[in-house]
Amino acid sequence: MFIDILVYWKSFNRLIRQPLKIWTKPTAALLIVSALSDINRSRTDLIVENAILRQQLIVLNRQVRRPQFNQRDRILLVILARCTRFWQQTLHLVQPATLLRWHRELFRLYWRRKSKMRKPRIPHETIALINKMAKENCLWGAERIRGELLKLDIQVSKRTIQRYMSKSRQASNQTWATFIKTHVRDIWACAFTVVHDLVFRPIYIFVILELKTRRVVHAAATVLPTDTWTAQQLREATPWDSGPRYLIRDRDRKYGSQFSCVATSTGIKELKTPYRTPKANAFCERFMGSLKRDCLDHILVMSRNQIERLVREYVSYYNDVRPHQGIHQRIPGRYNEKGFPSQSGKIIREPILGGLHHDYTRIAHF
Repeated sequence: MFIDILVYWKSFNRLIRQPLKIWTKPTAALLIVSALSDINRSRTDLIVENAILRQQLIVLNRQVRRPQFNQRDRILLVILARCTRFWQQTLHLVQPATLLRWHRELFRLYWRRKSKMRKPRIPHETIALINKMAKENCLWGAERIRGELLKLDIQVSKRTIQRYMSKSRQASNQTWATFIKTHVRDIWACAFTVVHDLVFRPIYIFVILELKTRRVVHAAATVLPTDTWTAQQLREATPWDSGPRYLIRDRDRKYGSQFSCVATSTGIKELKTPYRTPKANAFCERFMGSLKRDCLDHILVMSRNQIERLVREYVSYYNDVRPHQGIHQRIPGRYNEKGFPSQSGKIIREPILGGLHHDYTRIAHF
């Protein structure tokens, strides 16, 4: 039974498909009928139809497998389809729904750009003031900022403030940079760096830095940085309990229980940076980079005593002579001085670190 049905189906399929192939084959009669059907069309429709077909041929010839339409092709096809009623009959590489989707996307893009060009309803000074208040006061909401603006006789709605706050609002929690900026007067930072002598023995340099003035409070070198040695360096850097409120350090094992005990007894709160985040202690890292670039990279290291002498001399130059870019070219050791005294006289230079750097000063005439 099944075999008979299969035989009948093949015979029926052969009888149907053969006339369809003959009817759809582009014969001369079919071309004549198609040409006669185009007589009623206007010249504009025929020109636009040819342009659409030509554009699709250009895309088809440009690709090997699947035709790809770029933005220029899409815009051109949308514009040409707008000029004729028979645009659906001339599309062969894309569906009419695809062309309509392109038109909607261009429509949205047009109005998005037009809306960005619209001038704000409130002055630019008020917008800048809203952004400034939102950045400087991370705990304030739109209603709080609106009340502050009313004190300044500025009438702005809550919704308008929310729209401009969303562009500049920071996280509700303060960032590390905000904490450093707020408490910079009460923060020191410490860090280790390592150099090697001629026989590749490591020598560790320990530095304590004051963040506000960038002044090096204490510096020392050792070949065996233990917890006891590090605690003694902190003790020497804070005589008579003259320490800061906070001390930034990493989580190295060199800072052990004795170091923490000395810090606690001095009234210092340790701020431990996260793992593998040297940017959290950027001030000490920058000083270590300056120490190596300005001094240690140009000298052959022989022993720990030599390193101590070089570090001591460089710290004296760094604190008392060298202008610092981070504090507007002021000198760390003379941070509170208003300016340099202006005097006439001869300019002399004094070599530092064996002539690696020089200090230029004036001498007055008598």
